[in-house]
Amino acid sequence: MSILHLQGGRVIDPASRRDETSDLWIVDGRVSHSRPADRQVDETLNVSGCIVAPGLIDCRVFLGEPGFEEDETIASGSAAAVAGGLTAVGAMPETDPVVDTRAFAEFVSRQAERAGNCRVYPLGAVTKNAKGEELAEIAQLTEGAAVAFTDGHRPIANAEVMRRALQYTGMGGRAIISHPQVPELVHGGVMHEGYYSTVLGLRGMPPAAEEIMVRRNIALAESTGGRMHLMSLSTKNSVEEVRHAQKRGVKVTADVTPYHLLLTDECLESFDPNYKLEPPLRSREHIDALIAGLKDGTIGVLTSDHRPYSDEKKMVEIDKAPFGIVGLETLIPLCIEALVEPGHLSWSQFLEKLTVGPAALLKVPGGTLAEGAPGDVTVIDPNVAWTIDAGQFRSQSRNTPFDGRAVRGRAKFTIVEGRVAFRG
Repeated sequence: MSILHLQGGRVIDPASRRDETSDLWIVDGRVSHSRPADRQVDETLNVSGCIVAPGLIDCRVFLGEPGFEEDETIASGSAAAVAGGLTAVGAMPETDPVVDTRAFAEFVSRQAERAGNCRVYPLGAVTKNAKGEELAEIAQLTEGAAVAFTDGHRPIANAEVMRRALQYTGMGGRAIISHPQVPELVHGGVMHEGYYSTVLGLRGMPPAAEEIMVRRNIALAESTGGRMHLMSLSTKNSVEEVRHAQKRGVKVTADVTPYHLLLTDECLESFDPNYKLEPPLRSREHIDALIAGLKDGTIGVLTSDHRPYSDEKKMVEIDKAPFGIVGLETLIPLCIEALVEPGHLSWSQFLEKLTVGPAALLKVPGGTLAEGAPGDVTVIDPNVAWTIDAGQFRSQSRNTPFDGRAVRGRAKFTIVEGRVAFRG
């Protein structure tokens, strides 16, 4: 039971369209717009010059545990999350064993409670062992606190399995988070299929591999009335398909990473496996379409797509290296560089995609600074200049191509349920 006073910051709450210099209080773990007259403030934080935002939410991150503790644990991953300004994350289920039962979902929740860093919401597997063949026990997973369903980065190729999954999850109003990719078209692929893949002699991953699955998933969502969320859109046509579907009233949403906005397939000329992502980095025309989709609201969520790997796994020949990079601790500055500094999005528009968007997707508390809302707050210093140093990450892994990059903006305080979980 305590009162935390945030003094003199620029309060931005996209949910209520609030943007003003004001004080904010967190009273007994809840947001308050005024201080109770009969109680003393326990701590005051001077946040003048900083942005006070609802606690940022990353809808999907890989936390390694159980089975891949050499890459990440729930404790280390959630510590990285609060250091990056995130108060809540959705934990991807493609662990070992896969989170496809109530017991495994509850294990994730218990480990997060023990770690005591941020809120960690289990994402349940759509199919047993995430093999795409037989539906998991979706009702039991929901009872075990799974907030959405996904097979992670394993595409569900069987259309009938996806159709039935949308029907089942739709009854509870839960979303399926899908990796839209035709497996046969990307098998053995390393990078975007185009000029640079030809020059470098690396097997390409064509945009059609994503676009075909985007169209199929939209069609299934439209026919079933289920909620479909598409992971990491990366192509121009994918954005256009989602835009048209939303205009027809289809329950489809999408996210994108800052890496697919800042980097192109040309980066693979270095043969650095840290640039190997899935979906792959693409050409400039696709980046322009992604930014347009963010600006008009077609893409409503930003994500770090945090995928940690130990050096032993990642730093090998590029065709053998796994896809993905760590991103929790670099999410804010990279999004600022990609979207805010060039003027593509205002601060409120940017923050909306890390608060309102993911909260609605996962149907979890937070995402707002309304009176009585959960006391989850991210305080951002938008002007601090710093250099990314992977050696200082709280994550156990260091696989990022942004090591040594000069950036601006980072979390100054991360507050979870009224408790200061991180001080920058």
